[in-house]
Amino acid sequence: IRARPHPSEFSSGAFARNRLGRRGRMLHVTKRRPPVVVVGQIARDLVLVVDDVPVPSGSAAVRERRELLGGKGANIAVGLSQLGVPVAVVGVVGDDQVGEDLLASCTQDGIDISAVARRPNAESALMVDVVTADGHWRYLESVPSSALLTPSDVEPAAALLGKASTVILQLQQPAGAILAALDHVRPGARVIMDGVPEDEQTRPQLLAAATVLRLDAREAEILADQAIPNESAARTVAQNLLGRGPELVVIAVGTAGNLVAWSGDATLLPLVETADVVDTTGSGDAFVAGLTWALDRDEDPVRAGQLATAAAGLTVSHPGGRPSLIPARVDELAAALAGGCA
Repeated sequence: IRARPHPSEFSSGAFARNRLGRRGRMLHVTKRRPPVVVVGQIARDLVLVVDDVPVPSGSAAVRERRELLGGKGANIAVGLSQLGVPVAVVGVVGDDQVGEDLLASCTQDGIDISAVARRPNAESALMVDVVTADGHWRYLESVPSSALLTPSDVEPAAALLGKASTVILQLQQPAGAILAALDHVRPGARVIMDGVPEDEQTRPQLLAAATVLRLDAREAEILADQAIPNESAARTVAQNLLGRGPELVVIAVGTAGNLVAWSGDATLLPLVETADVVDTTGSGDAFVAGLTWALDRDEDPVRAGQLATAAAGLTVSHPGGRPSLIPARVDELAAALAGGCA
């Protein structure tokens, strides 16, 4: 699927010494990075803020309504663009006005849409995010099969994938499309996988191709086929996953934070403490964008995790999953996290 460096490069804690350098910093030959390519969902996000959800047969007034570019793939791409990373998205939209509007929004956000498929006679995906005053959310998804990637949709993206420094794969997409994307990834590129492969038969093949694997709490339990109630259990699961291909694993551990693990070591990074949590639906996408940005600028795993945590924390203070990231603010909050004063 993807050519990997010679096995000798990964012996005896290679991730820490070889890919990260002597003091844990990623080693790259050039300063100018090729673009990052995100393979994932593009959708219309409809965000409705209400005081409370209505009872059956009841109604509720909508206090705030937002219609946005959304979907996990697009949200990650938006976050990367806001952080100054050249980024392209590979996804599907309908050949209708909604699809046209989504592509226009991507372009306005500075995202390369040259490899987005326009599906004739198909509806674009729709995500409805109902947010209540207490900060809880209910997510309704309309993702017809025609809004998902197929292997043939990926073929036009071969050139983009082949020159990418990093490829982010949203594993909620069909396995066939993900495997097709991997066929075009150049040797040595960083492959970040977000989520758990739904097709159990392809999981070993996909995990073996990953450089970085990021899982939320539910996804980690699905992949591990066990409950992960605490940090200790997460550490055990992470080390097992590291033995299956990835060089860096990030697992959300409930409200305790995110466990960042690499060969021979791991650390639990607490979440950002904030009093103004409005909607957490986009925090995972912002985390992936922040993590990618950090690794792309040569940060070590702990610092990368802190920057990703900061990006996620800055995304929960407004309704909807769209990130709103400013590099200086992410750096500032990450520094506070590192100092234990966030």
